[in-house]
Amino acid sequence: MAKPLTSHRPILAVTLKLSALVLFTGMSAMIKALSADFPPGEMVFFRSLFAIPVILVYLIARGQLRQGLIVKKPMGHFWRGVLGTSAMGLTFTGLGLLPLPEVTAIGYATPIFTLILAALMLGETIRLVRIGAVVLGLLGVIVMLWPRLGTGASLDQAATIGALCVLGATVARAFVQIHIRQLVQVDHAAAIVFYFSLTATLLSALTAFFGWTMPTPEQAAILILTGLIGGVAQILVTSSYRFGQASMLAPYDYASMLFAIIIGYVWFDELPTLVMLAGALLVIAGNVVVIWRERQLGLDNVKTRPLNPKA
Repeated sequence: MAKPLTSHRPILAVTLKLSALVLFTGMSAMIKALSADFPPGEMVFFRSLFAIPVILVYLIARGQLRQGLIVKKPMGHFWRGVLGTSAMGLTFTGLGLLPLPEVTAIGYATPIFTLILAALMLGETIRLVRIGAVVLGLLGVIVMLWPRLGTGASLDQAATIGALCVLGATVARAFVQIHIRQLVQVDHAAAIVFYFSLTATLLSALTAFFGWTMPTPEQAAILILTGLIGGVAQILVTSSYRFGQASMLAPYDYASMLFAIIIGYVWFDELPTLVMLAGALLVIAGNVVVIWRERQLGLDNVKTRPLNPKA
């Protein structure tokens, strides 16, 4: 009898998810530490290129290499790669201009923007509960960005530019989520992961024409490590969903704020402001409402099994 692909092991699922978040936060800290010496495109290149061997080893071990190389919508993967690479480049730019906890907090708005885009692009119905979640989340974004973009802020300030970059990355990641929802209908998840890394490597390589910096051996080792860590973290996230439901694991995403605060303080002597934390709490609250609503709809679907469930 074939071994099942999934099983319910919540402790293992949470351990994998939290481990991935620690690695992703540590990777972001490495990028931030190098941001003064390297352009974002060069860092995206190393992050993407050296994730590919890790992903390939994982696909071979899982017996999914064939599914990871065959696609039915190549242009869909290309545009997913363009959007994802743009989001990564904008995030890396923001990391060089903003405190690590602030970049992390603004990134929490991605599910809110995804919900909006799903309604506009996919025709998904959002009703009162989700509308309330969107309003709450957007209010949190405004609170977080107000010190950077509000009265007295100037577009020539580095932190303001960083806030705009991270906000743009958040919106781009929301578009990525919409593309992934469409791609998973025809292509294997392994293909989506592999071709994103490949596309991001190729696209970021083009930025070499605008000038790259030759790294020292120590810097090259850190750049390579960002790719290896990113690849391992992605695998850990993917594996966590084999052992636990998405609705159960989603709230643990916000543990990354704790990791970002600790690493930001120890490594960069950064502390989050009360305004930033207040905005982050509003965004998290909006996301929690969405998670709760998705869980309720899932329970209702199990009971009634409608042909076209809507929220």
